[in-house]
Amino acid sequence: MKKTKGYSKAPADIADELENSVAIDDILPSPAAIAESLKKQATVPVTMKLKKDTVDRYKRYAQKKGIKYQTFVSTVLDSYAKRL
Repeated sequence: MKKTKGYSKAPADIADELENSVAIDDILPSPAAIAESLKKQATVPVTMKLKKDTVDRYKRYAQKKGIKYQTFVSTVLDSYAKRL
């Protein structure tokens, strides 16, 4: 016999908040949009420490799109900085 969870409805105050909530745009563009918007500009060399997992993820994505991962990371930072 399969057990089913006995889910209950959300409390009224939470249900009201969810009902009246407003969707917001993402802070950063999608990785695909960033990859499409890469442009050559003057750059400044920067040394910084990043998490290995994060760099590996950027490298994999950049390789799939045929771009340099450092350029991709730079573009992610540029996109964020434009929103400040």
